[in-house]
Amino acid sequence: MREKENVIVIKSYRFAVRIVGLYKYLQARREVVISKQLLRSGTSIGANLEEAQGAGSGRDFLAKMHIVYKEIRETQYWLRLLRAGNFLSQQESASIQTDCEELLRITGTIIKTLKNQHPK
Repeated sequence: MREKENVIVIKSYRFAVRIVGLYKYLQARREVVISKQLLRSGTSIGANLEEAQGAGSGRDFLAKMHIVYKEIRETQYWLRLLRAGNFLSQQESASIQTDCEELLRITGTIIKTLKNQHPK
């Protein structure tokens, strides 16, 4: 991988792989609308984190992290909606929701730390 492993980058990549698998599962169950939204937001998390790694400034990095945070929140919404629509059982949704919450906590901590380090 990289010289120094970045936990959130690794976790977001693994999460994206799970989202792709869930998308395929939902497609097989003929759920095509929400699953596409979930695929977009769930894979966007890792893509934006990768972009953040190449940020040209601290401000650019923070802006990307805010986008990551929003994409995680959107992903949580689609997962809740899939659960409410009975496309996912409680058991099917619990683990991926937990992963989503973990990414949200890590991202929130990063944003808070950066804001405290560089107050306006």
